[in-house]
Amino acid sequence: MSRHPLPAELPASAITAIIDTREQMPLVLPGLRTEPATLPTGDYSVKGLESVIAIERKSLPDLLACVGRERERFEREIDRLRAYPVRALVVEADWSDIERGDWRSKITPKQAGASLVSWQVKGLPCILAGTPKRAGQLVASMLRRAAVHRYRELRALTAGLVTEATE
Repeated sequence: MSRHPLPAELPASAITAIIDTREQMPLVLPGLRTEPATLPTGDYSVKGLESVIAIERKSLPDLLACVGRERERFEREIDRLRAYPVRALVVEADWSDIERGDWRSKITPKQAGASLVSWQVKGLPCILAGTPKRAGQLVASMLRRAAVHRYRELRALTAGLVTEATE
């Protein structure tokens, strides 16, 4: 029996998060190396998996703009995100922030909440992270887990090839 050419586990040091160059205040992604690059969709991905993983990040004011005046543009962004096997919208607010409606926008709490629910129904996971720090922790965890999952899939797919090649 031959040894598999890929290590059993993907080392954390092999995962590099890609942060879109348009991110003005990038999240801190604990435990991951980062590189700036222009992503076609989303704000965060993993190097080598840019066509597989796309995570969009929004502050509460950004979210309200996407519910209101930027709705058409953001709906197109959602359509692009839905094409990715691993995708999410991470919002730097929690549900109570949405319900409270403590903002100067004309968007009502009901409109903001209904939009989040609508996007979920369309297939875009919407994660209310609360704070930028927590958003960074969640994004880092999602990127890491998605990369490990893809690595394990690759390893399983190539296991049969390795066995056949040595026989």
